[in-house]
Amino acid sequence: MWNRLRHALGFDKRRSFDAAGGGRRWENARTVESLNAAILAGASVSARRAGYYARNNPWVAAAVQGLVANAVGTGIKPRSRHPDPDVRARLHGLWNRWTDKADASGLTDFYGMQALAMRAMAESGEIFARLRVMDDGSAAVPLRLELLDLNQVPLTLNSDIGNGARIRAGIEFNALGQRVAYHVYNNRPDDPLSPMALDVVRLPAADVIHLFNPLAPGQLRGITWLAPILLRLHELDQYEDAALVKAKVAALFTGFIRDPDGTVAGLNNGSGVNGVLQVGMEPGSLIPLPPGADIQFSDPADPGDYGAYVKNHIRAIASGLGLPYELVSGDLEGVTYSSIRAGLVEFRRRVEQLQHSVLVFQFCRPVWERFVRMAALEGAIPAHDFDRDPDAYLACDWLPPKWDWVDPLKDARAEIEQIRAGLKSRSQSIAERGYDSEEVDAAIASVLAREEELGLVFDTSPVAAIEEGAPSNANP
Repeated sequence: MWNRLRHALGFDKRRSFDAAGGGRRWENARTVESLNAAILAGASVSARRAGYYARNNPWVAAAVQGLVANAVGTGIKPRSRHPDPDVRARLHGLWNRWTDKADASGLTDFYGMQALAMRAMAESGEIFARLRVMDDGSAAVPLRLELLDLNQVPLTLNSDIGNGARIRAGIEFNALGQRVAYHVYNNRPDDPLSPMALDVVRLPAADVIHLFNPLAPGQLRGITWLAPILLRLHELDQYEDAALVKAKVAALFTGFIRDPDGTVAGLNNGSGVNGVLQVGMEPGSLIPLPPGADIQFSDPADPGDYGAYVKNHIRAIASGLGLPYELVSGDLEGVTYSSIRAGLVEFRRRVEQLQHSVLVFQFCRPVWERFVRMAALEGAIPAHDFDRDPDAYLACDWLPPKWDWVDPLKDARAEIEQIRAGLKSRSQSIAERGYDSEEVDAAIASVLAREEELGLVFDTSPVAAIEEGAPSNANP
């Protein structure tokens, strides 16, 4: 019966997938069993190594800076979707004043904290932020944001706390597997000026932001984005050191006098020190040597095609981080309009996915919701019906920084044609460039009114458009 069952289940047949096969060709092949186990075992070491290369390797520094500049830039900004324009205007004005007070340490504004969080996520794989109530009287909304180092949430803290609840890697889960709290050190454990005794405090999950890019369902903590390329970076540094030493030795033009009879020391055209001849070489000089003496010059081994080797490694670094090679290397040799555009289009798709699925959802959205709720509680906004319909106040769009056009003239014409053909709205086009359409329209109306009042006529004026035979409201 067991044989029939094995045959029915296919256990007695050869595997159909070569990837699941065995034999000599798969000797020493590696597999990944558990992402969480790998993170718990190696995330801290990987993060420290990544931090070193991000601060000392020029290619990695450029790559990380490129990620931060493209994903955050001057900031991902909220635009309220509340139906009342007065409420929207009040929320936007309040938010703009609060952003300068957002950082609990006072080092930057909220958009600068976005950049710091993005950098930490790329280098270390994750970062934590604490939402705090700090009423110092300087802002209408007493909300502050404190960025925490990943080491302040200990990876090694694991325990069962009863009733199905447990702590895993410093994160407390209830019986349903939901995150309910974070166990955090008051100070950074690697700070030499921190107290020797580090107390762990339990912070509700609603007060903590955990920013990381998940790679698999159920992932507990983040892993540095440099993990796929760290070993390659280490080997590239060793190769560059060897190539540099070779070039320095070759540039020294070192010569060695062979003296099998021991008769060379003390020549009149040199000076002997401890029985060793020292002879300097000048341009056009002829140095006589006695019979039996010979001179041999150093010829260090050639490490290979240095430029091609390094270029290939930089390509691997760029690919591992999802960046175009040109953005990491700064090398635009041989780049054409079509090739750079194709590379940027793919890169921008990745960045947009990161912006909306990770940065906005995990970092920006909780801050906005806490800000609006506190503004309503403080009476800073007219919110008499907030309890009845909070979603109207909490709803907002997040506008990432605008993309610069590769060819401004061609791209602008293509954008205009799409708007005229009804393929996209003018408001959508404005939002894609990182602006709010209501603010843009108000600014345009104000400028047109001032031009008309002063009697000024430009190419963009309605009067000029009518004289040319084009309707003044040609754009939908």
